[in-house]
Amino acid sequence: MSDKHIAVADILIDLEVALRELNLWHSESPSAEALASTAPFAVDTLTFTQWLQFMFLPQMQELVKHRGPLPANCAIAPMAEEYFRPQVIDGAAVVLQLRRVDTLLS
Repeated sequence: MSDKHIAVADILIDLEVALRELNLWHSESPSAEALASTAPFAVDTLTFTQWLQFMFLPQMQELVKHRGPLPANCAIAPMAEEYFRPQVIDGAAVVLQLRRVDTLLS
């Protein structure tokens, strides 16, 4: 496994921890229809944190597990900032982890 794959794996763990600590980890999976969204970040069917948990994390974990090609460009932190801006909850820990992903992959 490459150093980059290891670094991504570490960040993904930290991202999951951040989501859990903020009580943003969902206990139930969205419907298959919701997960089939083709909209960016599945904004039409999922919340941003659902997208992270049920789409982004599993896809990235699979790439890491199988040493697949990682994205050459990533810009998720700005979406997280927009999502958390109107929220009562402080999502800085999640944004931080996504910035780490963005920096590593871009």
